[in-house]
Parts: sequence; structure tokens; C-alpha cells
Amino acid sequence: TGMSPLSPYLNVDPRYLIQDTDEFILPTGANKTRGRFELAFFTIGGSCMTGAAFGAVNGLRMGLKETSDMAWSKPRNVQIINMVTRQGASWANSLGSVALLYSAFGVAIEKARGAEDDINTVAAGTLTGMLFKSGS
Repeated sequence: TGMSPLSPYLNVDPRYLIQDTDEFILPTGANKTRGRFELAFFTIGGSCMTGAAFGAVNGLRMGLKETSDMAWSKPRNVQIINMVTRQGASWANSLGSVALLYSAFGVAIEKARGAEDDINTVAAGTLTGMLFKSGS
């Protein structure tokens, strides 16, 4: 009288699909946390995308301000789009460069010291700020 737990569509017992614990495929002896090198990719990519977004908003603001005396037309739209893309790319490049320096310093300091702590983060941030501002 009871229904079978066997799915008539997939011919699979759904009891096998329920997982109680997280299962990761990790190399033997690997940690379940990501190290600084793995997090560097997220940091650099996230910084580039954040810089592009804020730069695009700034470009839109600048484009609207600089073309406020023009009537709404194709030349004004092109001018605004040019400002958005130019500012977005510029900010993405700047923020991505800072993130790259920070990540590279962080990985290098961690490898040199052999420790993973807050001193690495402070040192990487300090060196990044010093090197980034030395060019301006």
C-alpha cells in the first residue's frame, strides 16, 4: 500500500541524494581553508570589478555634469558613454594594481616568514601603500 521511494523518472533512489555533511575533493594533507595565494585571485578580481563599477558611476556623474549644456542627442549620449567607459577602465586598472601589489606582497611575506598571521597583512598593506604612493 505504500509508495516506493524509487523515482519513476530517473530510476534512482532519492535517499542516496541526501547529504548530511559537506564533501570536498581535496588533495591528501590539504587544509580545508584557503591560503593567501588562493584568496589573491578573489581579491584581485573583486577589486577590478569594484573599481570598474565605481569608475562607471563616477564617469556617469562626470559625463552628465560636463554635457549639461547640451541637448539630449546622440553626440551627448556618446560623450557620456565615453566618460563612463574611460573612468570605469581607469578605476579598475588602479584598484586592480593595488590589489595585485597587496596580494603579491602578502604571499611573499607569508612564504618568507613561514607564518600565517595578521603581521603579514599589516606588512603587505604598508608596503603596498608605500610603493603605490611612491610613484605619485
